[in-house]
Amino acid sequence: MTTSSVFCNAIPVLPAQDISKSIMFYEQRLGFTKRFEFDDYAGVTRDAIEVHLWLCEDSYIPKNTSCRINVKNIEELYAEYQRVDVIHPNSKLELKSWGLKEFVILDLNGNAIHFAESVD
Repeated sequence: MTTSSVFCNAIPVLPAQDISKSIMFYEQRLGFTKRFEFDDYAGVTRDAIEVHLWLCEDSYIPKNTSCRINVKNIEELYAEYQRVDVIHPNSKLELKSWGLKEFVILDLNGNAIHFAESVD
């Protein structure tokens, strides 16, 4: 299939039970900055990464939602997130068999965010 379309980036959209509290968590614990906020939708950024949050009253949904963010210098990020105690208890930084160094954090709502770095 030939196409002239080019994929540029992806923005994960994660469920949040309280938009304002979720923004504060992303800012204070994960180092993001609020980009915008509405009653039921918000966006936060860190470097080139943007994450959107949508209001979701069902706590089951975020506890079963995840995304992956590729980073550079993952060891430094891991140490930063260890200090604020957001590392998933079963996900220490390690080299996976698929060639990525990765770890997982849980946000305020229970969304799992996988941080990964390619090992060449």
